[in-house]
Amino acid sequence: MSSITLKNISKYVCKDVNLEIFDKELLVLLGPNGAGKSTLLNIIAGLIDYEGSVLFDNKPVDMLPANQRRIGYLFQELNLFPHLDVSANIAYGLKMQKRPKNEIKARVEELLQIMKIKHLSSRYPKELSGGEKQRVALARALANSPLILLLDEPMNSLDYRTSKYLRTEFKMLQKRLGITTIYVTHNFYEAEEMAERIAVLDKGRVEQIGSPKEIFFHPTEAVNDFIGAPNILNCDYCNRLGFGLVEVKCGDITLVVYSEREKIKKVAILPEDIYLSDARPPGPDVNRVIGRLSEIEESSSTVCCTVTTGKNSLKVKLPKEIFVGMSLSSGDEVWLILAPRKLKIITGGE
Repeated sequence: MSSITLKNISKYVCKDVNLEIFDKELLVLLGPNGAGKSTLLNIIAGLIDYEGSVLFDNKPVDMLPANQRRIGYLFQELNLFPHLDVSANIAYGLKMQKRPKNEIKARVEELLQIMKIKHLSSRYPKELSGGEKQRVALARALANSPLILLLDEPMNSLDYRTSKYLRTEFKMLQKRLGITTIYVTHNFYEAEEMAERIAVLDKGRVEQIGSPKEIFFHPTEAVNDFIGAPNILNCDYCNRLGFGLVEVKCGDITLVVYSEREKIKKVAILPEDIYLSDARPPGPDVNRVIGRLSEIEESSSTVCCTVTTGKNSLKVKLPKEIFVGMSLSSGDEVWLILAPRKLKIITGGE
């Protein structure tokens, strides 16, 4: 397989980028639009010229043309050929390489099985759902047995449910194939779900590299501006409830979180992931917090509130039209909901 090393890469917005992707790693390249993510993929693939050096397994490939770099590339637009059925789309690159017909047929059959799309083999792109097209495009990218796989916002056009399902499947497939992979997204939650490591790109520079929890709990200032500054609560007491649930007490706030470990040091949640209400929410009193508005900061589209509850203060961000509809003022009592699936934790072993 292949490790990837970028040394002093410059092109367009990218300035002096240095980055290492380990052999068989799934690295997520995270950043806002225009940060240079797609440019870096095109450089690695050899599709554009650049300054600096790209190395595979510590060997420079700068003089190697794109068709000799053994890279599978899944573009954001997918670009399936509308006049070819699924099997023919997958086989296209192999035919261009003039592989033997029996070899092409065997490889296509293998990929139809791997991607669970054998029943779609004779359909055309216009007859496929978004998720099905994604599977076909990925099968085509894998057809030439690449050593490196590049994925440019592959789930961007899919609905949440389909995207989440395919991400789970792809992560298992990537481990099974053991292929070095760079996955581009602008969505932190998607990055967190996929990555062992995240490299955050901002204005053409690598701002921070680390595990999802390192990025979330200890972001640089630029990364903080991009993903948002989380509310971080120190835990004073933990009580295992069973079934993977732990009750934690953070000052005057009691929460239930998902964890297989009992000792939890910190709990964090982004301001936009907290639900705020001017009336007591229906349902059980789990992860419900009562507090008072102490600060209100309005922008053109959002309102950022500070809610004080005992010794803790929580930042909450919500759409301006929702806040205005509640007619709230500083000093008013409000209710907050902190959904367990949105809570991030740091345990004693981390």
